Amino acid sequence: EFGDLVPSKVVKVLDPFYMDTAEVTVGQFKKFLKSSGYKPKKPIDWNEVYKYLPTDKHPMIYVSWFDATAYAKWAGKRLPTEKEWNFAGRGGLVDKIFTWGDEESIAREYANFSGTEGTDQWQYIAPVGSLKPNGYGLYDMSGNVWEWCQDWYDNSRIGRVLRGGSWDFSTNDLRVAYRYYYVPTNASSFGFRCVSGF
Repeated sequence: EFGDLVPSKVVKVLDPFYMDTAEVTVGQFKKFLKSSGYKPKKPIDWNEVYKYLPTDKHPMIYVSWFDATAYAKWAGKRLPTEKEWNFAGRGGLVDKIFTWGDEESIAREYANFSGTEGTDQWQYIAPVGSLKPNGYGLYDMSGNVWEWCQDWYDNSRIGRVLRGGSWDFSTNDLRVAYRYYYVPTNASSFGFRCVSGF
């Protein structure tokens, strides 16, 4: 298994930051490509994108860590560090399993993940902000799409950190402390959101 858990410890984020309330959308990413002239190393297959993301309000996927970093720089922002993502993902809660608390039974109110039931009616990826936000007003911090972070996963410097779980994973991967990784050149079903400092 790729992922593991962040060790249980208090993490103090020293520098204040703003985090986007939602993942970067298809519409925002198209605007970036058009206005910046940026060309992803692996050309985006828009037919494949629209298979899973039929509207501009869906989170953009099929972006590598480098594509996400380029977008963030264009927007005057950056990718979050893993510590920032973890802090924001918890939404002010302490020692809770999920971004909304400990109750797995209400997961579908907050997260789009494997299967459909209750409020989560999307077979694939949901438009951003379709479910309840966490305590900081951030949407889709659990499920929907994995989100790139700035950090390397470990000292091997092979993979970049991904957090948050995905539409095709289980509740096990929605745990706020769960970590995943991939090589930064991979442009799979990964998305991202940005942060900015003061």
